[in-house]
Parts: sequence; structure tokens; C-alpha cells
Amino acid sequence: MIGIIGGYGDVGLQAARMLKEWGKHPLRIGGRNPELAQTKLADEFPHAEWVKVDIEDEKSMKSFLHGCELIVNCAGPSHRIAARVAGMCLSMGCHHVDAGIDEALEMMRGTPQSTAVLYAAGATPGLSGLLPRWLATSFDKVDSMVYYTGALDRFTAAAAEDYLTGVAGKDNEPLAAWKNGARRSAALRRRPGTALPFFPREVALYPYFDAEAEFVATSLSLRDGEWYIAIDGEHVPPVLEEIRPLFLTDWKSAVKRLCTATELDAAGRQKYINFIIQLTGIKNGAGIIRTLVLQADRPSILTGSTAAAAGIAVLEGEIPFGVRPLAEIPDPAKVIARLGSTKYLSIIECSVDDLLQVVEGEI
Repeated sequence: MIGIIGGYGDVGLQAARMLKEWGKHPLRIGGRNPELAQTKLADEFPHAEWVKVDIEDEKSMKSFLHGCELIVNCAGPSHRIAARVAGMCLSMGCHHVDAGIDEALEMMRGTPQSTAVLYAAGATPGLSGLLPRWLATSFDKVDSMVYYTGALDRFTAAAAEDYLTGVAGKDNEPLAAWKNGARRSAALRRRPGTALPFFPREVALYPYFDAEAEFVATSLSLRDGEWYIAIDGEHVPPVLEEIRPLFLTDWKSAVKRLCTATELDAAGRQKYINFIIQLTGIKNGAGIIRTLVLQADRPSILTGSTAAAAGIAVLEGEIPFGVRPLAEIPDPAKVIARLGSTKYLSIIECSVDDLLQVVEGEI
């Protein structure tokens, strides 16, 4: 049995669909109002169990977890609940995958476990750490990386809270980069009005450097690495300029402001999430540049699919027992391959700058 908490929200529903398609385990779909969801989705999931579950209630959680081999948590805000769900899963001997992140989960790392717990197992963080490691396997040696990710969609309150927790977290350093094999503070600057291939409009680029970026940089032995979030829209950038200190003092107001800004920027526009990752290095003694391009319809679809793919990898015995973020699993390839039709992915033998000229020429 696979239990999905928050299984009929945007992220959880996509995870449920993918796990149903895999078809090896029955599904238990949980949330606070499963009866209403069942009336809408019963035809799509005729054999699923629909069960009410309250994460804050220990008895409710134990009842939901009973008989499950894997729990996929798609409820939020993750930074407040992920560690609680993971702890209960560990105590009851079932595997756990969480699309989000909780600092308390990181404190569990390194402790002996008889099951697998994966956190930060969504599109970003998660897939964002797997993609450059996977691309690097086509090199003999990687020297440098430039990484861009951007999405256009409205935030739910839970998603906005988790996003701001990451932005304001101690592991994230704005404007930092990886230079000459080490983290360097204030190495980059924000870049408004920047054109990127496959983005429909100019974007504002925000450099960042977090724990996942540092893991990728060290695991690939990079000399240089730059990470950017691409913001598409007029309303989100000014909010981000002001919101970090506000989140620390009045998080509810900060969340509301960010939700409103994303809704205004996304109104009437096609939703998307893009990754563009350029690696420079050596192959067969020659210098090469390769750029990975991944495009998906919505962040929630890619996040739900990634969490489901991670869960399948756990149940197939491809993930060692223990607690770790998805970005640090030994083999990214199988998780990426399972994403299938949820995304468009290609590897192009040129730089991002050259790719931009080609795309603009086609337009």
C-alpha cells in the first residue's frame, strides 16, 4: 500500500496519477476532506482508499500509516510538518518521500535506519540537484556550470511559506557563487531584463547559493558554478526585494504579498517551469560544452511527478536506507527516466548564449 498525504491537491494528485500508472501497489489517498475529493475523482481512482487524515493528530496519523509500505507527503507547509511525518514513518517502519524540506529532517541524517526517507524531493529542490549530476555523467571531467531555473504559476499559501523559508534560510546565500573551488560571497549581482532561451519574456535573474548547490559543486568537483532563479513578471521582483526581512517579523503578511504578486504575474499567461543547465568540461581529451533544457507545463506537475518517481525508486530498492535529500541519491538516472511524458528534455551541444541566438533566429 502507498499512502499519499495531500493526495488530491495539485502536487499530490499528480503523484497519485503517476503511482497509479505504475500500478504495483494499491493507493490510499488522504487529506482533511477526502469525501469531497472522492466524489470528483472516484472514476479516475476506482480502487483507491479515500481516508481522512490529520497530520497534527497522532492517532489519525498512525491509522493512516498502518499497512503502508511507503508514504508520499504532498501536504504543506513542509517546513512545519515534514519532520513530524517522517518521524512517524520511521517509528512504524514505512518508507517516506516528501516533496518539501524541514530543517529538523536534516538533523536525522546519518542515524541508522531500516527504511528510506527522502526529503526535498520535488522539482526544486530535488530534481534541480539531480539534473546537473546526470548531465555530468556524459563528461570525463566537468569544469564549470551555469544553472537557471524559472517558473510561472501562482503560489498557494503553503507553497509561498515554504519558498520564503528557503529564501530566508541560513543555507541560502543570495549573490554567492562557487569560484575557484569554494563558496564566494557577493560574487554575482541581480540581472533584470535578461533574455534566456525558451523563456517567453525577459526575466529578472536572482543569484543564490544553497545547500543543494554546494553539494552539486563539491560532488562534481567544479572550479566555478553559478545558480540563478529567473523571475518572469513585474510584480514578484519588487516584492522579493522587500520581503525577506518582513518574513522574519510578520510571515503571514509576507506570504500574502507573495501569493498576490504571483497571481498577478501569472494571470492570463501560460504556466511553465524551465531548467537550463550549461556544463563545460572535457570529453575524450577535448573541451566541450553541453546544455540541458527541461520544460514542463506547471511546477506542481513536475513536483508531483518527481516525488512519485522518487517513491518508485525507493520501492524498487534503488535508494539506500537512511535519511537524505533527493539530490544526494547515488544514481539520478532512473528517477529522471521515470518522469517520462511530464516534461520535454533535451541535451544540446552548445552554450546558453549560442542557444539564445539560435532560438531568437527561429522566432
